[in-house]
Amino acid sequence: MINKIKLILLAALIFPVLSCEDEFLERTPTDAISADDALASVENMQLVLNGVHRGLYSQSQTVFPGGNTARANNHYWVPMGDNLAGTLIHSANANNLGWRTNAQWNDHTIQTSLTTELLWYHRYNIILHSNLLIKGIEESGFTETARLNEILGQAYTYRAYAYLSLVQHYAKGYLIGNPETDPGVPLLFSSESPFTSQPRSSVQDIYDQIGSDLTDAITAFENGSGRSGSGAAAKSQLNIDVAYGLRARWALSKGDWETAAASAVAARQDYPIMNEADWLSGFNSNELSEVIWGSHVIEAETTFFRSYFYLASNTFNGSQIRNNPKIADRRLVDAIPETDYRGKVFIVDAPNTNTSAANGEGGFGNDPNYTDEAAFNARRAEINEEYGITNSFNQHPYMHFKLKNANPGTIDPDDVIYMRSSEMYLIEAEALAMMDDVPNAQIALETLVNERDSAFDVSVFNTKESLMEEIKFQRRLELWGEGFGYTDKIRWDEEIDHAADGGSGASQVLYQQAYQIDRPSINDDWIFKIPQAEINANPNLSSSDQN
Repeated sequence: MINKIKLILLAALIFPVLSCEDEFLERTPTDAISADDALASVENMQLVLNGVHRGLYSQSQTVFPGGNTARANNHYWVPMGDNLAGTLIHSANANNLGWRTNAQWNDHTIQTSLTTELLWYHRYNIILHSNLLIKGIEESGFTETARLNEILGQAYTYRAYAYLSLVQHYAKGYLIGNPETDPGVPLLFSSESPFTSQPRSSVQDIYDQIGSDLTDAITAFENGSGRSGSGAAAKSQLNIDVAYGLRARWALSKGDWETAAASAVAARQDYPIMNEADWLSGFNSNELSEVIWGSHVIEAETTFFRSYFYLASNTFNGSQIRNNPKIADRRLVDAIPETDYRGKVFIVDAPNTNTSAANGEGGFGNDPNYTDEAAFNARRAEINEEYGITNSFNQHPYMHFKLKNANPGTIDPDDVIYMRSSEMYLIEAEALAMMDDVPNAQIALETLVNERDSAFDVSVFNTKESLMEEIKFQRRLELWGEGFGYTDKIRWDEEIDHAADGGSGASQVLYQQAYQIDRPSINDDWIFKIPQAEINANPNLSSSDQN
């Protein structure tokens, strides 16, 4: 591909890769494997795969040349989905790691920004390692074993995951464009130097490759050994359930409703819906029953002030959070029934303690919700006590405590959750509704929401239109803060309007041009810019290929 990509594989093969075995977990990550030895044995292939696992959450400069400490890969990319969509709202003008710049749509629309460049290179890093493993296994001559099939299944799944991420960010949405002719991203099958630069394939070609890879992944997993180990670390490995879950996402995004529904059902079978205590516990551990897949962040690899929780959790002890507590869209929060325990994580009456709050209502005397200073201070103290924070943390109305550190008020590492069974129920419900199968869509939705809301009555949503609106609401609520807002809005072709229907609570002064964004079908700013470095180095791309 490009010169920078050419360096990625070599660098990543010699960059430290950790085993999932317990004896490695407490060690400084200095165990490395050379490019020459990467395919010499099944054990070495597993080390390469473990390096990809680690690369999901490590700081990007440890994954490829030219990376940057300001992006710790999925720690940034996951919450960015809700940051860009205007659902994870900033309450003050703090810009650590470019987090405010992303919210203002002043980052992904620039071809030289860290966000556009590093997301591209991280996903292609995954693809290169997947190619290496897939080709290596095909040509190895090793006897087919369950363990070898498990590695192969993970490699195919990773490649599908990376291409789905790339095509959903760097190309027009499948359902709102013309996938047969819309430019997608380059397809790359090389696994060793010299790499072959490629032009952009169509969106349809990329989607076809994703579908083929997921089919091959499922076949391999069916003959595989299953996840090794147990607990949070085991769920950092991909398995057949992850492949089905990705196929459900892929099919939903392209309007293949039947495949989406069936795959979602297959993915969630072994992951029971969480109860109230677990749902309110902070979403900080893969060990939650619903978690199908997530990165288990080990102590030796904590990213400290580069982590998901630093950007999105109001209990992380970092300046991004202390000075800029994240709030939810008040229109969403105000619509939550009192009988739904998910509403407990949004603190509507939190005092506005930040004198630099973007809405101009910070500090006692400016907060219209409090006329008594003793009550203002008492409520602040009560929230501090309940959630393990101190007066060094600012508070703000509609702040959230959905994402909470396992050790609040610290910078300790927590797991990063990528896929839950609740998402699969919501995919099934949406897909069935879009097929006009209202009764079965109601059953899928009811199964999930009955656990969350003791008074939920799905029967009142008895038309496709009313049921779809409820599915959207439930999806926004259930998955809030988990990064799905951006792709959901593209699939539903929805604009961002922080002013509509009483307003979201975001400040127009802070959000600037991103305060109102036209829907994706008429505004190509939803599409990420291709990194200028890629255009400069790839002879098959030119400035005319830029989004």
